[in-house]
Amino acid sequence: MKTKQDFFDRVYKLVAKIPRGKVTTYGAIAEACGIRSSARTVGWALNGASESGLPCHRVVNRFGALTGKIHFGDFHLMEDMLRSEGIEFDEDGCVNMEKHLWIPTKLKAKMKKKKTSSAVRSAKKPRLSRQ
Repeated sequence: MKTKQDFFDRVYKLVAKIPRGKVTTYGAIAEACGIRSSARTVGWALNGASESGLPCHRVVNRFGALTGKIHFGDFHLMEDMLRSEGIEFDEDGCVNMEKHLWIPTKLKAKMKKKKTSSAVRSAKKPRLSRQ
């Protein structure tokens, strides 16, 4: 049986891989770790990693909002850190996700597999004849 610490360790390994100038979401990390519905647990894991040196500032919500900024001591620190890496924000203060979103490799592979299997399923659908 997997423990909470196993999940947290997987979260930390993925967060360590987020490249400079990119962000990912709590949900993407949760799904790549195997538990899609655990985005909040990813947040809890990151709250406990403040002194770890991990780039936790690169994790945002699915809209690009900096929901974790309250855990950085200074309310503007998270945004300042992201801007120093060249990350751009929209007029609402959200990260430009089209430009800066990083998808974990594990999740990319899952998405690719899902697309392939849905393409195979759609190719197998019988055609209805018109009469």
